[in-house]
Amino acid sequence: MKKIKIITMIVLIILITMVSFFGVYTQVQNRMENRVRDYALDMDLDGARYVRLSVNKESTDVIKDANGNEVETDEEMTDEQLAENGYTKESVPNNSEDLLTVENYEKSKKIISERLESQGVGEYEISVDNETGDILVQIPENENTDTFVSNMNTVGKFEIIDADTKEVLMDNSDIKLVNVMYGSASSTSSGTTVYLNVEFNKEGSKKLAEISKTYVKGDEDTTNTTSEDTNTTTENTTNTEAENTTADNTTTEENTTDDTTSTETDATEDSTESTTKEITMKIDDEEIMTTSFDEPIENGKLQLSMGSATTDVDTLQDNISQASSIASVLDSGNLPIQYDIESNEYILSDITNTHIAYLALAVGIVLLIGFIIFIIRYKVNGLLSAIAFIGLISLYLLVIRYTNVSVSIQGIVGIIVTIILNYIFINKILSTIKKSEDSKKLATVKEGIKESYKEFFMKLIPICISVIVFCFISWTTISSFGMVMFWGIALIALYNYLITATMLKVRAEK
Repeated sequence: MKKIKIITMIVLIILITMVSFFGVYTQVQNRMENRVRDYALDMDLDGARYVRLSVNKESTDVIKDANGNEVETDEEMTDEQLAENGYTKESVPNNSEDLLTVENYEKSKKIISERLESQGVGEYEISVDNETGDILVQIPENENTDTFVSNMNTVGKFEIIDADTKEVLMDNSDIKLVNVMYGSASSTSSGTTVYLNVEFNKEGSKKLAEISKTYVKGDEDTTNTTSEDTNTTTENTTNTEAENTTADNTTTEENTTDDTTSTETDATEDSTESTTKEITMKIDDEEIMTTSFDEPIENGKLQLSMGSATTDVDTLQDNISQASSIASVLDSGNLPIQYDIESNEYILSDITNTHIAYLALAVGIVLLIGFIIFIIRYKVNGLLSAIAFIGLISLYLLVIRYTNVSVSIQGIVGIIVTIILNYIFINKILSTIKKSEDSKKLATVKEGIKESYKEFFMKLIPICISVIVFCFISWTTISSFGMVMFWGIALIALYNYLITATMLKVRAEK
């Protein structure tokens, strides 16, 4: 039974090692694909997208009337048409000189940082040149990188205007919060609808309540008016027929027709008078929608559906992505300066896979020497501990993959430190057992393991506290080291108790 237990644990260690170092491959279409998750690498190991934003130096043609007020036109007007209307065309810089200040450069940098964080970009580097206003951003390369880049230089100008007069009714200063919400469709259909939830501040809520009362859909009184007028016409027609019993039938029909025509005209006029006033919502001067309100909005929240209800996963994900992009732009505020994307390129890391392979080989050679020392000094116990050690490293690498730890250069250092700590801990257990007069007794092994755990982890308390603090630091390189060390110390305590200590106890059983 002793041999069966030990062999079972060794087979389990071999399986974990095979999965960790070689993977699990399955056929996907015409290729074999590894089903084991890959490492999440930091930018200093995996490379990064480098995006340079430069201040927009272009100008925009603006049409003004005789009083100097800006005029919006539906189509481009010729010089003759401008002259006929008394308009003039002026070329206005997109960024006036008074906007190009250090304060606005720093504000733009802060807004871009907020947008990246709200979209889940945990790792990025951003810097600004306070002389030129250029902003350099480094972000990891993944499937969402292009979306992140497109949102960087979006101004985020939000406006609700009168659809007819073009008067600005609300803008960014009225927004308190923008986020994404999900809701099931009505019982008559199936699927999920994505909503862009715009929550306004106190002043904005008052404006929205007033606007939703003014720009409400017209009352549908046309049918009632027509019915009443028709009833009146019928009564008049009946009275006319009663009073003029000797009149010719043709004359009566002509009078009835005239009255009915008059009634239809009145109904049409009533319908025309109930034209609905509408508002237009714009983001960066692009129309998002033109609509009116079904009822007054008193809670200060405006929910806009992004697409229709759907059960298709890809369509739903597209709607969520679109809503999230708009939410991150509006929630962070509008950029005080217009920027252009001057360069957008992916740059590989200076540290290649070859460098990492050489480092892994060096660590492996050192470990092999350490295992040989174990076997020479502690005989069978040393061999069992070396086998268990390999299993710990394999499981450790799998845990790092599946806990989404971003591995940086500092993270690799953390892995090496964890391996060193485990070697010291195992050596402590084996040496404590060997010092006993009868190292082969089960009671001696248990006592040696217990004493080693107590002494080792008491000394490790300051390191554990530091590691936990590092985990919550926003700087990715430090948090990477902290997370790697956290999982490493946790495995040293748990794995060695369940596997290494168990193998040593089984061997000491009678």
